[in-house]
Amino acid sequence: MNPHASMIIITSLIMGPLLTISSDHWILAWMGLEMSTLVITPLIAKQHHPRAIEAATKYFLTQAAASTLILASSVTNAWQTGQWDITQMSNAPSCVILTAALATKLGLAPFHFWLPEVLQGTTTMTAMILTTWQKLAPLSLLLMTAQSMNTPLMVTLGLTSIIIGGWGGLNQTQLRKIMAFSSIAHLGWMITILTLSPKLMMLTFYTYAIMTSTMFLMIKLLETNKISMMMTSWTKLPMLNAMMMLILMSLAGLPPLTGFMPKWLIIQELSKQHMCFTATTMIIMSMLSLFFYLRTSYQATITLSPNSTSSAQQWRHKPTQTFYLTLMIMLSTTLLPIVPTLSTII
Repeated sequence: MNPHASMIIITSLIMGPLLTISSDHWILAWMGLEMSTLVITPLIAKQHHPRAIEAATKYFLTQAAASTLILASSVTNAWQTGQWDITQMSNAPSCVILTAALATKLGLAPFHFWLPEVLQGTTTMTAMILTTWQKLAPLSLLLMTAQSMNTPLMVTLGLTSIIIGGWGGLNQTQLRKIMAFSSIAHLGWMITILTLSPKLMMLTFYTYAIMTSTMFLMIKLLETNKISMMMTSWTKLPMLNAMMMLILMSLAGLPPLTGFMPKWLIIQELSKQHMCFTATTMIIMSMLSLFFYLRTSYQATITLSPNSTSSAQQWRHKPTQTFYLTLMIMLSTTLLPIVPTLSTII
């Protein structure tokens, strides 16, 4: 890619979500969302492959429709109340339209159908951007309008996403699709707690972004796309392959890893709000996600040669120096002891 084009794309990719986060006017926030959509589309289509073009088309059409709904909801609210301030969403139909639009932007169930297909059609690093950085702007809008959102509707969206995220990943063999359904399930936890504890929602997003980024960087470094390829990836970087199992267990939310921390705090908050049925349902449905995390880690670290895979053995090679990955692995696995400190803040 042309260096000037790369500089423009990277700058716009950073500025789009930052513009949305820092604005309090709906038009500026909408401009930031549009900037993010327009700049990520050529990154998805960069491979010049039919699947990549299809993924870029699906992404653009879905995001354009969601942006139109956001603009429609803000115009309707301004028409009824005379306010363009993001925090002044007092019109009920506008709030429902905005919820549907932001759920589509994020890939929440039942508006999730585009996310697995888009991630499967793009590169690993672009998939990482889509599941982490690109979620920041819609989540910030949800955070700013949390006091106007309908709590039963948000809890319903969250539970649906947790169920779909766990159920959809059961039969998947492609790692990027597995990570897509993992993203849907984690977003379900965030949306469920949004109106009850916005700070806890942001904590959940930060830990999710760290763990997901670490997982995608490992997939990139091991050059694996499918579960069957992970059976022989241990010959390349044995230690990194072992660490991948810890990251998967952290994504599943098993103690004493980092991923257990936000789920523990969310269950605690739901119990305080006397929503025990919701908390129990979320815990049970998380077992579906745990299954495909366990299956992936089993294939990666326990199925060693000789095995029944038809994949060719891969040569061990000298990896590129990735010092930041060590820090990210530590953050993804060892943050549980700071829970007492976070409890005083939240």
